[in-house]
Amino acid sequence: MFDLNLSKLLILAVIALIVFGPNELPKVAAQVGRFLRDLRRIADGATAELKEGLGPEFQNFELDDLNPRRFVSKHLFDDEAQRALFDEFKTTSAVMTTAVTGEPGNGSAANGTSTALPEGADPPFDIEAT
Repeated sequence: MFDLNLSKLLILAVIALIVFGPNELPKVAAQVGRFLRDLRRIADGATAELKEGLGPEFQNFELDDLNPRRFVSKHLFDDEAQRALFDEFKTTSAVMTTAVTGEPGNGSAANGTSTALPEGADPPFDIEAT
């Protein structure tokens, strides 16, 4: 989510050391840890309260199911055969894009590449996109 790697964490640690100093840094780290623990406890309590409020018919409900990517993936690709078929389609689409345009494709029509229009040609226009 935040795309933190080792170098970024080291930079943040050095900045924290400079800002808070070596004497105050352990106290600040303990306060941050308590805050995160309390925040997680509050979030877990809210999730449990939501499940309890929804009733027994939503017993298997997960908040991650509300994420559109996971929702579509869960309901369209409920077994490995469909997932393998979709992966094969993406690969074939990427190969076809490369064959037609000469540029590597990513399996989608809008792969972020731009091509120059022939002279005098009108650019594509979609009335519903404006």
